[in-house]
Amino acid sequence: MNKHQESTGPADGQQITLRGPAELADALPYLMGFHPNDSVVMVALHGGRGRFGGRLRLGIPQAPGEWGPVADQLAESLISGSERRDGRPDAIVIFLCQDSPDGVSGRLTMERLRPFAQSLRTACGALDVPVLEALCISDGRYWSYCCPDSRCCPAQGKPLAMPGTTVMAAAAAYAGIQVRGTLRDMEARLAPWQKPDEASAQMQALDRVAPSLVPRILDERTKAEVAEETLELAHALMGRLGRMRPAPEAVADFGDDQMISEDEAAAVILGLQDRETRDKAAAWMEGPDGHTALRLWRTLARRCVGPYGEHAAAPLTLAGWVAWSIGDEPGARVALALALRADPEYTFAQLLHRACNEGLDPETLRRCLRGDGDGDGGQGEAEAEAEAGCTDAAGGAGAAGDGTAATRAPALRVRRVRSLPNRERRGSGRRVMPAGRRTPTPGATARPGTAPAGQRTRDPRRYGRRDTGSRR
Repeated sequence: MNKHQESTGPADGQQITLRGPAELADALPYLMGFHPNDSVVMVALHGGRGRFGGRLRLGIPQAPGEWGPVADQLAESLISGSERRDGRPDAIVIFLCQDSPDGVSGRLTMERLRPFAQSLRTACGALDVPVLEALCISDGRYWSYCCPDSRCCPAQGKPLAMPGTTVMAAAAAYAGIQVRGTLRDMEARLAPWQKPDEASAQMQALDRVAPSLVPRILDERTKAEVAEETLELAHALMGRLGRMRPAPEAVADFGDDQMISEDEAAAVILGLQDRETRDKAAAWMEGPDGHTALRLWRTLARRCVGPYGEHAAAPLTLAGWVAWSIGDEPGARVALALALRADPEYTFAQLLHRACNEGLDPETLRRCLRGDGDGDGGQGEAEAEAEAGCTDAAGGAGAAGDGTAATRAPALRVRRVRSLPNRERRGSGRRVMPAGRRTPTPGATARPGTAPAGQRTRDPRRYGRRDTGSRR
């Protein structure tokens, strides 16, 4: 076993020393705020005692041909980002987290990912930063790619510690740090409905509302009226949700879904595609309003089904912003990442995702929204404020904040690095069909807003693209 130790926390605060792969593997969920499924996580270490610094996470690319380029980009991103805030790292720890398809073939998964681990080690070494440890975590066991001693790191791996039995778990419990479950669980709370009957009913409502509402949003004479209607309905739905009794997350999500009709959800989803309306809705970010708004945005994100998946960028970005504003940074990063998956060019999500990962204080944007939430405000003011904050953060190392919502106590000191763009998402791109000329599914009927063959018209689902400036 590698005889090293990593201490976390500021020099004058509580210190936690992690010894060896077992305690490193146990610490990972507390560093991230959740269990990162299907992810590569890299953590920078600083100083002789190995203080945790910046870290980043990316989904493991499915194609092995992408592992080399991704490894180079991950290493460069982590090291350069750390240099801007904490200084050049002295070492790096790597985690590859992926369960096997059958839940019992963790060793095969470890061997399959070994070339990726080697690419990451080589990429870091090429930048003169050694990899102190590289672990694979799969099916409740861990393996070290760095330790050659089979006495402490056997070929069959070692089981992870039982939850709540390690020094890290004890320190986290004392500090009030909670692990939010798995990344997959967190994403599921924001994913579109999958049951055919529910998804079909919601899609029909969106198809029914769009032809009458979208033209009014695009008309400057009626745009303000639609914005007022959208915000009034959203506020009424928040009040309805706020009157419900507190319940566990899964039960609460089901109850929230039942409290909002398909037509109500459709009207707010479509209304939020206008960025001025969305920015005004972002002012519901604190106290009881913040918590009920977060529930509403999650509910609306789950209603963006079928061809309306791209519309989820607006409620997901609002969910990410509110979560960040109320101190739930792991939840914010998950929501913002999903917003960018829905629409990689959604500017507000890009800016907030960067600001959150750069460690900006959300109070800067909160002040802007407090001042302008009741007025008419200029177009895209929330975006402009977030962009200004990102520029400030990039200017010097001192702009990054300490800790996250999951690691805010003195027990840990973890700084963020700028997130890495998703190479798979950028590579796939989006197919944008000409207006009114979507390729139909065989046997499907045309939806409202589509045109007969040879005729061009505006599809109400595709309004507000970059040529209109109404969505960002």
